[in-house]
Amino acid sequence: MLPVGNGTLTDDDDNDPALLIVRKCLAVVLLSQGVMCVIAYSCAIQVIAAEGEQKASRALKEAAEVISQSPAALQLRYLQTLTQISAEKNSTIVFPIPIEMFKSYSK
Repeated sequence: MLPVGNGTLTDDDDNDPALLIVRKCLAVVLLSQGVMCVIAYSCAIQVIAAEGEQKASRALKEAAEVISQSPAALQLRYLQTLTQISAEKNSTIVFPIPIEMFKSYSK
């Protein structure tokens, strides 16, 4: 039942063409409001995701600056990544070691 003035619509009013148009218009308005809410929510999610990407890129830039100041930091980060990978999965990791590292031991 839809409220109209001081009364409400009754089942007898279902055949009134003017009231049918009002009901259809009301249904379209309500549907449009729902669609607009979904669109607004989707846009908000995209903004939040973009902000997260921006923060991540800043953190990567700062990390690159720190690592560039200390060559050993890059090697330590590499080994830390290997440790994390091996902890997550039971796997064998093969990584190259420069032969120059062993030349001092062969003499």
